[in-house]
Amino acid sequence: MYTEAVSIVDHKIKVIDSDKGIIYLVGPIQLPVHMDEGEAVFQWYCWLLCQERLEAAEQIIEKLSAVNLAEMQQSSVLVYGDFEQADEAWIRMHSICHTGDIFGSKRCDCGFQLHESMRMIVEKGAGALFYLANHEGRGIGLFSKAMAYLLQERGYDTVDANVKLGFVDDARHYGDAIRVLKSLRTNPVALITNNPKKLDALQAAGLDVVGRIALWGDKSAYNERYLETKINRSGHIAEGACPNE
Repeated sequence: MYTEAVSIVDHKIKVIDSDKGIIYLVGPIQLPVHMDEGEAVFQWYCWLLCQERLEAAEQIIEKLSAVNLAEMQQSSVLVYGDFEQADEAWIRMHSICHTGDIFGSKRCDCGFQLHESMRMIVEKGAGALFYLANHEGRGIGLFSKAMAYLLQERGYDTVDANVKLGFVDDARHYGDAIRVLKSLRTNPVALITNNPKKLDALQAAGLDVVGRIALWGDKSAYNERYLETKINRSGHIAEGACPNE
C-alpha cells in the first residue's frame, strides 16, 4: 500500500535517540522563502518526538497516518547554505510565537526576531533557524499565554503573569533541538540570541559555541515594558552589551 511513498521518503528519515523517546527527522526539503530583498532557498527539516522506535519507513508511515498529528506539536528547522561543512555558521533557536510570528503582534519582538535572524543567516552564508513549536509563551502554551496577556493588561509584567498562573517564568527546554543540531552539524556554531539561558543550554550539551550575536530591534510603545522585563527580570543581555562574547 505504501510502496511508492516509502521509495520516496525512506532515505529522507533519520532516527535520533532522545531521553524522552525517539525523534524522527524528515528532510531536507527545498523551501524557497520570500525575503525583503527577494527570495532565498532554504533546506527544511521537521521532527517529531514519539515513544515508539520504528526503523522502517513503511512502519513510520503506517503508524503516523493513523494518528491526528495536527493535534500535536511539531518543530522544524530551516537550514541555509553548506551548514554541515561551512567553517562558520550562525544558528537561531526561535521559540514559536503565534501572535508575533503569524499576526505581527507589537506586544513582543518575536516576529521581528524571526525574520531578522533569517536575513542574518542568509547574509552570513550558512546557518540554521530552529523553530520550536513547544515553546509558546515560554513553554506554557497558547491558551495559558492568552490568560497571561489578560493579567499583563492589568499591570503584571510577563514574569509575574506566568507565575500568578502557576507557571515558572521560563519552562522551555532545548534538548531535542540540540540533538537535531548535532545530527546536522558537528563543527562550531555561533548563536543568535539575547538570552544567556539558550547559550548555557548549548554549551552544557557539549556544543562548541564560538560566539553570540545580539538581536534587538522593533522597540515600540507597545512592547517597551516587555523588552525591559526581558533584561531586568529574565536576564537577557542588553543591547550593546558584549555583542560577541
